[in-house]
Amino acid sequence: MVARNISSYSGFFLLGFSEKPLLEMVLFVVIMIFYLLTLFGNTAIIILAPLDPRLHTPMYLFLSHLSLMDLCYTTSTVPQLLFNLQGPEKIITYGGCVGQLYVSLAMGSTECILLAVMAVDRFAAVCQPLYYPTLMHPRICLQLVVMTWFTGLASSSVQTVLITQVPLCGRNVIDHIFCEVPVLLRLACVDVTFNETELFLVSAFLLLVPLVIILVSYGCIAQVVWRIRSSEGRQKALSTCSSHLVVVFLFYGTAMATYLQPTSVISRDRDKFMALLYGIVTPTLNPFIYTLRNKDMKGALSRIMGKQ
Repeated sequence: MVARNISSYSGFFLLGFSEKPLLEMVLFVVIMIFYLLTLFGNTAIIILAPLDPRLHTPMYLFLSHLSLMDLCYTTSTVPQLLFNLQGPEKIITYGGCVGQLYVSLAMGSTECILLAVMAVDRFAAVCQPLYYPTLMHPRICLQLVVMTWFTGLASSSVQTVLITQVPLCGRNVIDHIFCEVPVLLRLACVDVTFNETELFLVSAFLLLVPLVIILVSYGCIAQVVWRIRSSEGRQKALSTCSSHLVVVFLFYGTAMATYLQPTSVISRDRDKFMALLYGIVTPTLNPFIYTLRNKDMKGALSRIMGKQ
């Protein structure tokens, strides 16, 4: 049989949960609700941040870009998933599969770096308040945002090119709900040790280096907070960091469970539900974690809606 690489295919079959039609019906309704909440929550932050002058700060600049990443990721995967769940047709075109692959890698990589940048911003705000306007000058913040997007998009481009060159020998049935690197490597008819090693190393670098920066930043913040004598001062300092920490735990917990282990030992059913968690649930929760725990965001929403 002639070995054909991914780029020679016209389309793939995404099996998803086709052997469990009742589960598919339930998931269709649940995912539709989560997707609508994702659209509403993240769009609200993207609109509110530039409109309200009180939100013209580095934290909300970074938060608006985090929401944009979540919107891009979910929009690249969820509509196709909903289409596949509502009927027997579970085909995704070659362009759609490569698009999902590229966007998921790009947004995941970019979000890793952005979460580290947000941690540094919180470190500067809590530990270096006198120098904060200089350290997080608008020009510097813009440069950080551009660097974050460039690194994520460039890393995804390299990864996508490598995976599309893997020979599949006629295999085009993907036992998953999205097109992602680990599941596509399972279809390979050649030794993919290089690809798995490269994926592990890149994932480890993009996950662990930002994670170290986050942990160091919050370690310094914890030392400063511990020295604050008043409980009100401690609570105020912690309130600026708590939402970001919750988002970090959600994102890193699911991402590391998926990408920092060999492809051969991943349980396929577990992998599908994990993809639903980090691909749909987490982007839905992120904006609500920030808005429900943030007086500035709630105030801005009230002012935009014309409430006192």
